[in-house]
Amino acid sequence: MKKFTISVLMVALLSLAAMANAGTAKLQVIHNAADPAAASVDIYVNGNLLLNDFAFRTATPFVEVPSDLNLTIGVAPSSSASSSDIIASFPARFANGKTYVAIANGVLDPAGFAANPESRTIAFSIFPRENIRTRSAFLWLVSAIAFHGASDAPTVDILAETALGDLKLIDDLGYTGYSSYKYLLPKKYILKVTPGGDNRTVVASFEANLSGLGGGAAVVFASGFLNPTGNQNGADFGLFAALPNGAVVEFPKLGVQPGMAQLQVIHNAADPAASMVDVYVNGNLLLDDFAFRTATPFVDVPAGVALNIGVAPGTSSSAADILKSFSVTLEKNKAYVAIASGVLDPAGFAANPDAREIGFSIYPRGDIRKKSKLGILVDVVAFHGATDAPKVDVIANGKWLKWRLIDDLGYGEYSPYRYLLATNYRLDVTPGSDNKTVVASFDVNLNGLGGGAAVVFASGFLSPMDNQNGAGFGLFAALPNGTVVEFPKVEEPQFARLQVIHNAADPAAEMVDVYVNGNLLLNDFAFRTATPFIDVPAGVNLNIGVAPSTSASASEA
Repeated sequence: MKKFTISVLMVALLSLAAMANAGTAKLQVIHNAADPAAASVDIYVNGNLLLNDFAFRTATPFVEVPSDLNLTIGVAPSSSASSSDIIASFPARFANGKTYVAIANGVLDPAGFAANPESRTIAFSIFPRENIRTRSAFLWLVSAIAFHGASDAPTVDILAETALGDLKLIDDLGYTGYSSYKYLLPKKYILKVTPGGDNRTVVASFEANLSGLGGGAAVVFASGFLNPTGNQNGADFGLFAALPNGAVVEFPKLGVQPGMAQLQVIHNAADPAASMVDVYVNGNLLLDDFAFRTATPFVDVPAGVALNIGVAPGTSSSAADILKSFSVTLEKNKAYVAIASGVLDPAGFAANPDAREIGFSIYPRGDIRKKSKLGILVDVVAFHGATDAPKVDVIANGKWLKWRLIDDLGYGEYSPYRYLLATNYRLDVTPGSDNKTVVASFDVNLNGLGGGAAVVFASGFLSPMDNQNGAGFGLFAALPNGTVVEFPKVEEPQFARLQVIHNAADPAAEMVDVYVNGNLLLNDFAFRTATPFIDVPAGVNLNIGVAPSTSASASEA
């Protein structure tokens, strides 16, 4: 609480001006030195007491002070008896007719406090700024200037939440720096303080109610310590505004308001030992008994803060059982997918042909879509999650057209988004350098998904027998609601090429009929003749029967 009166203050200052036969300037003084030893101070000007028991986070109104004179501002303990008790003094000179603010800031003994992260001096001092406004430059707006007065805080940005997203009001403001003036509508704001180079990390959020201040002005100042325990338990970090009449308004702290992002998690780790897992986030159970080839719907998760995602066996009882953990930070209002893929012990599985790391990991991707950008199409992004498969291409076979949908996608990678009509396709998966060799084909039915989106992921092993008999290779799609669709594998009939030559010289076999599995293959097949190469089923038993050329059926073979 202020321990001085405006009338005493005015008399003292105008007496100084009269004695010097000088003009005057206007000055507001703000006490923002968070050192507990300076919680209340006395201020002297040229040896005369100006402010008695001047308390931390209080301000004077704008008052007239002598201009064009060299002034010495002295700071003494609140118990001072005279200017002989001054512990720090600073020269000042004010121009005639100008308006100033002078903010007392810093600590008396810097060695006893946390250093500034950017090595700026934190010693107690007076920080003046001229051309301060006592009213707005625009009658209907609020003119505000900001001062960074938190000695243990780095350079900061200040963001204002709006319906269209965060608006950066203050950019890269360092300790003891003043911003330029900003013009705000007289209404409520949520102000977020972030490090200057990282607007995703919110240090603190405040509610700033500027209603009723239209046409007015304010000096907004950051105050206190980010880490009080490292600063002699001084005041906590806060945001305040000094009004021209000397009133100091504290903006209520809302705590860290990170906002929310949306996240879908897909379990695509084909290691049989990870067929069922528990997923923890920052030590709290998020997913219990999360099964292979299942997915969550999109769920809200905190944005702008580090999320430690831990994966534990399905039998876990707490986060202490976590096998692997990964840290991610998500942006507000963005949608992400995180795919768990890989194996717990790579030495026990076939290596990746492209020498990619196959250890169990989380693969995040931002800017995921929950619906199509084009209302009639399906937006598809693909993920390669088969550890023993090389880089692949995906060839789309439509009703009238065949084209390369995905090109050279390696294990652990996402493709760009592709846009497909909501119809049926056959997708052929081939090695990236050889589109003639089809590894597997799938029947993909996108009917009914027009306007939607999906994350398509390759899953399982090309060679299960070399991978602890894990799941075979397949193609799946996770929809935004968490549904996972398996695309049926197209089992193409396999053929061998065969040529048959009749070289039996027995006159009784000069002409024969040849049957395969009871069906006539060659009628009246003559000695010393041959068939061309023809397609015959491969991988199945063929019963070849030879009958007289007069045969009526395979029963005569």
